[in-house]
Amino acid sequence: MREAFGAVFDVQPGYLNTASIGVPPRHVADAVAAAHERWRRGQDTSSSFNEVVETSRAAFGQLIGVPATSVACGATVSQFVSLVAQALPNGSKVFVEPGEFTSVTLPFVAAGHQIVSTVDEADLVAVSVVQSADGAIADLESLKASGKPVLLDVSQAAGWMSLSLAWADFVVGVAYKWLMSPRGAAWLAVRPDRMDFLRPVAANWYSTEENYGTELVLRSDARRFDLSPTWHAHVGAAVALPWVASLDLEAVRAHCVNLTDHLLTGLGLTPNGSAIVSVDVPHISDVVSSVRAGRTRFACHLYNTIEDVDRVLKALG
Repeated sequence: MREAFGAVFDVQPGYLNTASIGVPPRHVADAVAAAHERWRRGQDTSSSFNEVVETSRAAFGQLIGVPATSVACGATVSQFVSLVAQALPNGSKVFVEPGEFTSVTLPFVAAGHQIVSTVDEADLVAVSVVQSADGAIADLESLKASGKPVLLDVSQAAGWMSLSLAWADFVVGVAYKWLMSPRGAAWLAVRPDRMDFLRPVAANWYSTEENYGTELVLRSDARRFDLSPTWHAHVGAAVALPWVASLDLEAVRAHCVNLTDHLLTGLGLTPNGSAIVSVDVPHISDVVSSVRAGRTRFACHLYNTIEDVDRVLKALG
């Protein structure tokens, strides 16, 4: 058991893998377990989950600085990026960072768009705020100043960084990493003036509130892009995201970065100011980490301690 930022965690020592899977605080895991128990007993209906979906929607908006009316709920980042990719004119030019995660890049490739190497020549810039492979942080001020349409993926940023992204055209993110919720919930924020740019290609009963028939009557806000929600994922997200949004995220960031700085400095490397680091070291048996792009990736979240990092340094001698 660990206590951090007012919550209790059952995470085991040496877990440095939040960039792959976040570990929930006990009160989030308990809420999901209680929902599973209700499911086992047949005590819920589909409408039982409406409140948690709206709670998670609003909390995601709060975390990135936009109103709930601008946020659509779905299941994966690639689904929402595909929505943007399919809306672009044929043969559009899209800038992505070298080494960007495929959930961001491949929807544009599949749609037949051209991947270009500079922001200046792009019709759209699609980047992660924090890169999955190595923790590199995007220069958001430069992107904002470029005047280019921008899609931002906050999957590796929301939860440990304070974000204010109402200026971005589109923002996508998932629940199961730094937001410490079950896999199966994701969100898309659409700037109000870009709402009509997208087509609701996955229109369904949840995005229209029409259970039967062929009449397409879409919701008036970003909910027109909703997928039917993965219920128990939103049960967890409805507890985890408001809790995260209530924290001093600058303090969370300082905590995480202090740990990665300690790790990199101990290895004789330069700190990168991120909660994610990628180093050329072998796998360590009693540390949970990942290998990305041929390097070992460590990720420090609010439940990590200096002892977790020192396990790495001790093992590497």
